[in-house]
Amino acid sequence: MRGGEAVNVLFTWWDNGMFFGQAWADALVRLVIVVAFMTVTVMLLIWLERKLVARIQQRLGPTRTGPMGLLQSVADAIKLLAKEDLRPLTADRWVFELAPFVFFVPAFLTFVVLPFTDDLGIRAGLPLGLFFIVAVSSVSIVGMLMAGLASDSKYALLGGLRSVAQMISYELPLVLSVLSVAVMAGTMDLREIVRAQDRVPYLVWQPLAFFIFMTAATAELARRPFDLPVAESELVGGPHVEYSGIRWSMFMLAEYTNLLILSAFGSVMFLGGYAWPFGLDWGWPWQVALTFVKTTLLIVVFMWIGATFPRLRIDQLMAYAWKALIPLSFLQVLLTGLVKVYGWPDITITIPSALALVVSAAVVRKRLRYTVRRPREERLAYLRARAAARAAGSVQ
Repeated sequence: MRGGEAVNVLFTWWDNGMFFGQAWADALVRLVIVVAFMTVTVMLLIWLERKLVARIQQRLGPTRTGPMGLLQSVADAIKLLAKEDLRPLTADRWVFELAPFVFFVPAFLTFVVLPFTDDLGIRAGLPLGLFFIVAVSSVSIVGMLMAGLASDSKYALLGGLRSVAQMISYELPLVLSVLSVAVMAGTMDLREIVRAQDRVPYLVWQPLAFFIFMTAATAELARRPFDLPVAESELVGGPHVEYSGIRWSMFMLAEYTNLLILSAFGSVMFLGGYAWPFGLDWGWPWQVALTFVKTTLLIVVFMWIGATFPRLRIDQLMAYAWKALIPLSFLQVLLTGLVKVYGWPDITITIPSALALVVSAAVVRKRLRYTVRRPREERLAYLRARAAARAAGSVQ
C-alpha cells in the first residue's frame, strides 16, 4: 500500500468511526490522539513564543536544551510532572481539584468541530458548529471562577473575579463579530462558511468584524495587554497562584490550546480556511498546509501583540469593551443584516466597515495617548505647586 493510499484509508476510518469496531474504543482512540496532538503542539507554541519574544527584546531565548532550545518545553513538562501537587489547608478540596478539569476540558471539546480540510475533521460537519464552539468555550469561565474561590487566597479570588468580568465583557463582541459572518454566509456549519470564501475571504468584506474578533479573542485568552487576571506584578499569577505540578500545567496547557483553537477559528471565519486562495479543487495536502499557515500567522500576531503593548488598567479594559467594541459589534451586525435583507452588493459592507474601523482606531489612539500623558502632567503640576509653596515659605 502506498503512502497516499494509507493516508486515505486512515481518513476513511477516522470519518466513519471504525477504530476497533466499538463506539467506546473509537471515542477513546480519538481522545488519546487529540490530547497527544495538542500536547505536542502546545510545547511547540511555548517554544515559538519564547523565541519570538526574545527576538523582539533582542535576546536569544532557549538555546541550551536540544537544537535551538526545542527540548526546553519537554524539560519543563518533566519538571512539572515531577513536582509535588500541593493544596492549601484551608482550600475547598473538591472545588480546588475540579477547577483545572473544568477549565481544561472545554479547550479540547472545541477542537472537535474545527475543519482542517474539506474531508478531514473529528466532527467538522456539525450543522451548528459555530454555536457549539461559542457555547462550549464559555464554560471555561466557570473553571477560572472555581479556582479563584476555592483557593482561599485574596490574590486568586481577585484574579478569578477579574477573569469572569473580563471574559463576560469580551464574550459579547466576540460572538457578535462571528455572528455577522454567519449571517453573511447564511449558515452555522463551519465547512459551509469556508466554502463560501473560496473566492474572497470575509476579511475583505468585514474588516471591522475581524478587528473586533482579534481584540476580543486577545482578551478572552487573557494575553497582554489584557492579562489583568494573571498579572504577576499585581496578583502573583491570578486564579492559579496556589496550584503546582500537574494541575498548574493543566491550566497552561488549556491556555495555549485556546490560543491554537481561536487562531484556527479565526482562519476559518475570516481568512477562508482551506478554501482560499486555491479553491476546493486542490487535494487535502494543500488544504492542510493552508490551514496550518493561516493558523500559525494568527498565532504569531497574538504573540506579537503580547510582546508589544503594555498592560491596560482595569477601567480602560472594561471601558474599551462596553464603550467601543460592543457598539461597533452591533453596528457590524446591523450593516450585515441590511445588506442581506435588501440584497445589496457585498461591497456596501466593506466601505462603512472600514470607515468605522479607521475612525474607532483614531479615537482609541487619541484616548490612550491622553490617559498615558495625563498622570505625567498631573505629577509635574503637583511638583511645580509644591516648589512654588516652598519658595513662598508656606511649606516648612
